[in-house]
Amino acid sequence: MPAKPNSIITKIAPILLILLFLGTPALGGGKIRQQLVKESTLEGILQRGVMKVGMSTFVPWAMKDKNGKLIGFEIDVARRLARDMGVKVVFVPTRWSGIIPALLTGKFDVIIGGMGIMPDRNLKVNFSIPYDYSGMSMVAHKKKAAGFASLEDFNRPDVILAVRLGATPARAAKKYMPKARLREFDDESQAYQELLNGRVHAVVASAPAPAFQALKHPDKLFLPLKGTFTREPIGFAVRKGDFDTLNFFNNWIRLVKAEGWLAERKHYWFETRQWEHLIQ
Repeated sequence: MPAKPNSIITKIAPILLILLFLGTPALGGGKIRQQLVKESTLEGILQRGVMKVGMSTFVPWAMKDKNGKLIGFEIDVARRLARDMGVKVVFVPTRWSGIIPALLTGKFDVIIGGMGIMPDRNLKVNFSIPYDYSGMSMVAHKKKAAGFASLEDFNRPDVILAVRLGATPARAAKKYMPKARLREFDDESQAYQELLNGRVHAVVASAPAPAFQALKHPDKLFLPLKGTFTREPIGFAVRKGDFDTLNFFNNWIRLVKAEGWLAERKHYWFETRQWEHLIQ
């Protein structure tokens, strides 16, 4: 005897409800994914045709040449990244102490500025995989730091160290020379000027900048330590939640590393003096 129409509806209704319930997240998930792609920094850069890069000047990462044009390792990295994306690059010089807040408020798309990957920073921003590694070194005043040859020599209450405000050299100085007094400056060039004027014993900064200062001013400055006393990974910083942008940056870094391009640029800017005529 054939089933009554009402009984058929009663039997299939739960199945239809289950299918509808299972299908709804998939549909919603698709819309959410589309929205995330549309709102990603990467998509915004491609739509505008311009990538805005937050950075701060310090030798040889980023600096101005004799004509006022930005040059340096980070500048090369950002320009190559923009070229591979098919967009223009606009640099937004920013004080280091405020560079993360400026990123979070949308003043630029990414920080490419020698930023060390640190846990407290990572709570505020997302980092790419490392595209470089840096370390802290020191350059000291020949008279004020005469005879100093170790970190412990500088770890004294009567020693004054100059560092850039909000940067990793300040952290390193506090960790390895906690007894010394710190003077912090928005611009690293100010710290070196204080050293040249004999107002501080030494400047703590990312290598190889201290070595360049010692070479530039051999009559006043010297390197009290051989090499660096820390090692830290350097990454691009982007706003949290933007996984498409982070994925692209990570894969781009892997590509240029595999090509040997990053190593070649690092060698030029950090291990040669071929570029010095551009800034003198």
